[in-house]
Amino acid sequence: MSRAEQPSRRTVLAAAVAAAVVGPVVTAGVADAGDAAKAPARPVDYRAWTTFPDWRTGAAKGTRAVAGARPGVVIATAAGKTDYTDPHTGTTATWEYATWTSPVHKLSVPATEVIASWNAHTPAGTWLQVELHGTYSDGTQTPWYVMGRWAAGDQDIKRTSVDDQTDDKSTVWTDTFAIDVATTGLRLVSYRLRLTLYRRPGTRRTPMVWRLGAMGSDIPDRFTVPASTPGLAQELSVPRYSQEIHKGQYPEYDNGGEAWCSPTSSQMIIEYWGGRLTPEQLAWVDPTFADPQVCHAARFTYDYQYEGCGNWPFNAAYAATFKGLQGVVTRLGSLTDLETLIAAGIPAITSQSFLKAELTGAGYGTSGHLMTVIGFTADGDVIANDPASPSDDAVRRVYKRREWENIWLRTKRYNADGKVVSGTGGVCYLYFPARPTARQCKALAAVGVR
Repeated sequence: MSRAEQPSRRTVLAAAVAAAVVGPVVTAGVADAGDAAKAPARPVDYRAWTTFPDWRTGAAKGTRAVAGARPGVVIATAAGKTDYTDPHTGTTATWEYATWTSPVHKLSVPATEVIASWNAHTPAGTWLQVELHGTYSDGTQTPWYVMGRWAAGDQDIKRTSVDDQTDDKSTVWTDTFAIDVATTGLRLVSYRLRLTLYRRPGTRRTPMVWRLGAMGSDIPDRFTVPASTPGLAQELSVPRYSQEIHKGQYPEYDNGGEAWCSPTSSQMIIEYWGGRLTPEQLAWVDPTFADPQVCHAARFTYDYQYEGCGNWPFNAAYAATFKGLQGVVTRLGSLTDLETLIAAGIPAITSQSFLKAELTGAGYGTSGHLMTVIGFTADGDVIANDPASPSDDAVRRVYKRREWENIWLRTKRYNADGKVVSGTGGVCYLYFPARPTARQCKALAAVGVR
């Protein structure tokens, strides 16, 4: 419940990990990724650069590709120096930098929205910036839009989105590039991503980026979506954490409670995959607080411009700071997609908005909320770990399939005042092992993630 309505066609939009090991499964499934392959083409294009050959393409200025278990890109020789004044501290510092720019990616789906996400290691004294530059369907081009300034820690810079970026055709809303008036037919047909890697002068430390990608989509305006047919009965054993028991904690990170749905959901999935924080990492948290790892997740996903923990790419990047884990932001097209992932042992964090009366058993309404889908009942209803619960024990919920799929997949809805506002359009975070099993790879590919 940390995302407020935006003033445009804004669809509001996890220590060691057991790599390639699926978390515990409670019941047997009946669906497979092959079923999803029969589905019609999806209005979503996710493209990522992750391999050594990928990193050797594009244009490098001071960066180099490195091979290994997780190929990536690092600073080789600084291309220059620049001063950066942190808008949230007022501190000006000099940084060495180097850049890597992707090849042009032609979208298979000319897009009304694009969301970038990345996985990286930023040791102390380093940080990175991600930018997007695109071409419209009318042949003109966007400016270079900043999609995020990010560091895993918060001592060198304050991680931040950048407001007030527009060219009167498109706008960046926190973490999402969006065409201003989609009904004109204008679309983004291609884009490049640019990484700028920063480090303190004189050090040999460097950020390392091993996944950089973006999801472009053109989801049609819709108040309802067709009903899907249940295809799976399976539940994954995912830890349960309540955001509500943190209400009033750490006002500097948006005060806990309903504002922490995203980091709470992220921490659940991170721990499902085996991610653990050490006592040293948690030493800063008030020892009287329960589930200190949720407080940690809130601090290290916090966007100082947005003034909240709901920046989607920042959550995916936080998840990937845990060894052997990666994260992406994308869109799914149906509950069948979710069934495909659950069958392969991959839970998902989904974004939805709804009135109290639209989701039986929730007990609340929201203009934007994240929860974790962990399975399906024999009747096809959705089993979710919903952090908007009064206690950890109460987090597991079962929601009616038809109600849930509609509030998640629609792009238009009526709010409590009867005004037409945006829906979420199937946005989700996917966290999965750096080395997925063959079955997990097949399931991810079936939903457009490689």
